[in-house]
Amino acid sequence: MPKNLFQDIVFTLIMVVVMVYAMVCYNIALDFGELNDTVFVAAFSELWYMGLIAFGFEILVVGPIAKKLAFRILNPEKTQPILLTLAISGITVCFMCPIMSLMATLIIKQPAAPDFFAVWVQTTAFNFPMALCWQIFYAGPLVRLIFRTIFTYIPSAVKKRKARGVQSEVACTTAGTEVAEKKVSSVTDSAPSQNSEENKS
Repeated sequence: MPKNLFQDIVFTLIMVVVMVYAMVCYNIALDFGELNDTVFVAAFSELWYMGLIAFGFEILVVGPIAKKLAFRILNPEKTQPILLTLAISGITVCFMCPIMSLMATLIIKQPAAPDFFAVWVQTTAFNFPMALCWQIFYAGPLVRLIFRTIFTYIPSAVKKRKARGVQSEVACTTAGTEVAEKKVSSVTDSAPSQNSEENKS
């Protein structure tokens, strides 16, 4: 899980892309009556602005509220991390699904005023099961894997490479020092023999 603001932004950005793209595909497929290749392409036209809306709500409003509620329900010191993660994910869906369904109703569906509330409720009801299952079983594990790869595996690999480089430099320096010491000792050993030959002469 994120440990600072920068990591939180990166984690939220990846999650928003994965969640919003899947939900846009889902809603377009519902409108078309089927899922085909056109749906996956058409979803990109809505991803950028729906993604921006979702990112703003998640990072500024829903994310902090979901964490506070999860920590009230579960004791962070006594609860396993996976349960805390699932609680935060579930609460986030409970807030984000109605909000994003509202945005989709306003921006995309644009129903007549008398039907607006009914269309919003219907959209939320259709989206919630998909959003919850996608978040818990697929998007959440996938995004956490990507996040760990970026902030855990890659930095540790870089540190190992740096450590190996330092060790090789130290080994080269040590080898060079040993060679130099051998040269000095050989010169020192040859000096008395030369002096004794000169004295004999």
